[in-house]
Amino acid sequence: MVEIRPARATDGEALVSVHVAAVRELGVAAYESAQVDAWAANKSPDGYPVDVDTAHFVVATRNGTVVGFGHLEFGVDEVQAVYVHPDHARTGVGRALLDHLEATARATGLERLTLLASKNAVEFYEHHGWRGLEWVDHESTGGVVLECLRMEKSVGQSSRSE
Repeated sequence: MVEIRPARATDGEALVSVHVAAVRELGVAAYESAQVDAWAANKSPDGYPVDVDTAHFVVATRNGTVVGFGHLEFGVDEVQAVYVHPDHARTGVGRALLDHLEATARATGLERLTLLASKNAVEFYEHHGWRGLEWVDHESTGGVVLECLRMEKSVGQSSRSE
């Protein structure tokens, strides 16, 4: 079973481990090895906004072990990240993280979210109701430019008469 909880500063090493493993093992399906190497470089345990008021940063755990993380940035109404360790890919972790981030956005009154999907993640997001808008060049951490798809999804409550 997957549990979602707020990330803590003490999760830093686990966040780096998940992030680098996901980029290295899942990113190679869509990007050149030099891009993947740069994307995975320079990750730091203190480089994740776990204690920032404008961010909702959570981890997914299984049996107490961090197996994924998600990041919702309120100031821009954007899902900044959903990463899952490759050993736990396609087991519901990504869906649990994304569902949680969307529910959090809805609960805070947001109507619409955007994100930049790496090419290897586009199908995942489309499967969960996200719609592609345009392909853009995105400078990722590590200074590498990756072609990504800007996507959006309406997450607001549907209006009801009661």
